[in-house]
Amino acid sequence: MKKRYDLIGYPLGHSLSPQIHTRLFELSGIDVEYRLTEIKPDELTGRYDYLNGLDGFNVTIPHKIPIIKFCDELSEGAKRYESVNCVKNHGGKSIGYNTDVIGFVKSVEQLGASLESKVCLLGCGGVGRMMAIEAAYNKAELTVAVREADLETARGIKAEIEKVLPESRVNVILLSQIKGGYDLVINSTPLGMYPKTEGSALQIEQLEGVKYLFDAVYNPKETTLLKYAKEMGVKAASGMAMLVLQAVAAHEIWDGSEYGQGDIEALISDMEKLV
Repeated sequence: MKKRYDLIGYPLGHSLSPQIHTRLFELSGIDVEYRLTEIKPDELTGRYDYLNGLDGFNVTIPHKIPIIKFCDELSEGAKRYESVNCVKNHGGKSIGYNTDVIGFVKSVEQLGASLESKVCLLGCGGVGRMMAIEAAYNKAELTVAVREADLETARGIKAEIEKVLPESRVNVILLSQIKGGYDLVINSTPLGMYPKTEGSALQIEQLEGVKYLFDAVYNPKETTLLKYAKEMGVKAASGMAMLVLQAVAAHEIWDGSEYGQGDIEALISDMEKLV
């Protein structure tokens, strides 16, 4: 019998998940059915029986927090970020994981950078909060840079980090105050994302002296910010690496699959051609 996996969310629109996961299942030689299943927010509880019948599933907006009630157990990452994007059904239990953080950390490592360095995070939304906390756990000297409208939120994240990590080093500034000189700049804002591809969270001169840049945006392949990085000689990567690597982590959880670095890099490259 084929194993069955889904991606649940609403609305799903155009998703690369089927292509990514189908390729990963093919590489591991597992015959499965992977489907996109739109579930409206008020329908989630009524679909628990259906979800229990799957071998596992991915979770995207708006269900990453509500799905926690479905889970019998949570991984450490899911507990820390109060967010689940991957569920494994096994032995009568549903276990929730957060592979977004795994994909993020591995993307930074693949870039050649380190979170244990002088890090500047642009933005403080849902994924930005996760990145900020994970950077702090990895002993970053962290600067969170935001728009004036988001200062209160950023200061709240700083307080949240300092409560659990009193020894952490976190500073909050405006995006306009960035003057370069960071080991790693991370963009968690949607600026530059399709269809408004001309946007950028930073001006080119603000990348002066920056060693590495990771842009969580994956569509388009090369954002304006990434173009600036190239012009300034900054080693950079798009968010496609994170999208693929969080999917790889899901397969490691679901069936213990292992993938060669060459296969992963080829998959990232092929997915970039689709955006």
